[in-house]
Amino acid sequence: MPKPLIPAIRSLCAAAALAVCLAPASVSAQQVTAFQQVLAAASAEEDGVGAFYRSNGYQPIWTGSAESDRARRAALFDALARAPLHGLPAGRYDTIGLKARMGAARTMADIARVEAELSAVLVEYAANLEFGVLEPGRVDSEIKRVVPYRDRMTYLTQFVQMDPAAFFRTLAPDTPEYRALMKQKLIYEQQIDAGGWGATVPSGKLEPGQSGTAVVALRDRLVRMGYLDRSLSRDYDARMKAAVQQFQAAHGLTEDGVAGGDTIREINVSMEDRLQSVVVAMERERWTNMPRGQRHIWVNLTDFTAKVIDDGKLTFVTRSVIGANSGDRRSPEFSDEMEHMVINPSWYVPRSIITKEYLPALQRNPNAVRHLEITDSRGRKVNRGAVNFAAYSARSFPFSMRQPPSKSNALGLVKFMFPNKYNIYLHDTPQKALFDREVRAFSHGCIRLAQPFDFAYTLLARQEADPEGAFHAILDTGRETKVVLEQKIPVHIVYRTAFANDRGVIEYRRDMYGRDGRIWDALAAQGVVLQAQGS
Repeated sequence: MPKPLIPAIRSLCAAAALAVCLAPASVSAQQVTAFQQVLAAASAEEDGVGAFYRSNGYQPIWTGSAESDRARRAALFDALARAPLHGLPAGRYDTIGLKARMGAARTMADIARVEAELSAVLVEYAANLEFGVLEPGRVDSEIKRVVPYRDRMTYLTQFVQMDPAAFFRTLAPDTPEYRALMKQKLIYEQQIDAGGWGATVPSGKLEPGQSGTAVVALRDRLVRMGYLDRSLSRDYDARMKAAVQQFQAAHGLTEDGVAGGDTIREINVSMEDRLQSVVVAMERERWTNMPRGQRHIWVNLTDFTAKVIDDGKLTFVTRSVIGANSGDRRSPEFSDEMEHMVINPSWYVPRSIITKEYLPALQRNPNAVRHLEITDSRGRKVNRGAVNFAAYSARSFPFSMRQPPSKSNALGLVKFMFPNKYNIYLHDTPQKALFDREVRAFSHGCIRLAQPFDFAYTLLARQEADPEGAFHAILDTGRETKVVLEQKIPVHIVYRTAFANDRGVIEYRRDMYGRDGRIWDALAAQGVVLQAQGS
């Protein structure tokens, strides 16, 4: 047996949190062996914990009387006490039960089991705080995000090499976004104690020039939400209009200053529901707790925007159209790397669209969708008149379809490619009017951009002295041309219903696909609860 293990075991009875009463001198080699055997069995229940103890010869890191062991125990329980601040399920770590088992330890076997349990709790808490409580794809199959989990053994290895308290400070996302969300969570918890935002506003439409009890209810709600200074006015005046516009801007609504149905519904969302959105956003931020790229593209589906971020600062933003909220058209969430753009692209129609939309149309009328070419497996154009479309099913249809480059092409005049198995990319569109809509969910899943040329110039600026000139020199040829980006750019397609704006203030968007509602339900099922400040 390892020689350092015997004095370590002999000191266990002096550990402050343990009740074992064996005298140090009375610890025998047989007891040491028993400790090792029980620790080996108990730690094997968690792969990372078992691997750690195998690597250190089953020496304890928690249950001795050394100052380092006491410091580790104290740091762990301090961290677990802060679990609710991060929106984590405190009950999962069972601190009360764990302390009780520590206090009730009487034998070497008891101590070995406590030793293993402390390590198991540490790796569980550390993994939850660093990368989240939930596995995204299990909550919603359209969340394709790959979370960069690490080997759980590394948490223990790092922990014993560091100051224990400092170790826990390294885990949560070190981003302005996460800090802003934590701050807003604390504010809401304090305000819920004080009664929240008060009474809701009667449904209906309120607009400038009106007065009465409904306007007063709107006034009071806006005052408590912080959008309007206190007032005794019963009128929907210029100040109230400006407050409504400010609210609309912070919630992704048309900024017309009129409190219509959508605006009233968002104003009436409870503080508890907004707090849920913040807690979900913190979980989502943990899912993306990784380097996002010095330059990266951030597509927030709920905000209908695509942004270019350089060194944490916004370089470019454009409106977007995302997947429709139906069937298989919703845009998935994932990260990848943009490799190239295609100027004057062809549209190679996805198989799902061919079989679900175009084949039925061709079966009704062989001359339907004339803007598309039908091609065989070798890319040769097929004569429609020679094909009996009625003879084919969605499974047996042997042809492909392509729309040649043109201004009316479904992809517009440029597409931006980050090859992925979901066949999702960013592109231009001839349907410009859709960008004037408040809710812009119309595509088959790809992301359409309102300003694709300016987006292209921004990307090319890193490799072209005259990015606009270089782009148009290719565009004007009318030929389909691939332009490789000299540096790949990370692309993150996310779904945030609560997020910090450039001033660090939390804004909200509607949960159009219902994903955040499902995430909250899953978090609640794991034991996450909303906490008022006084609880």
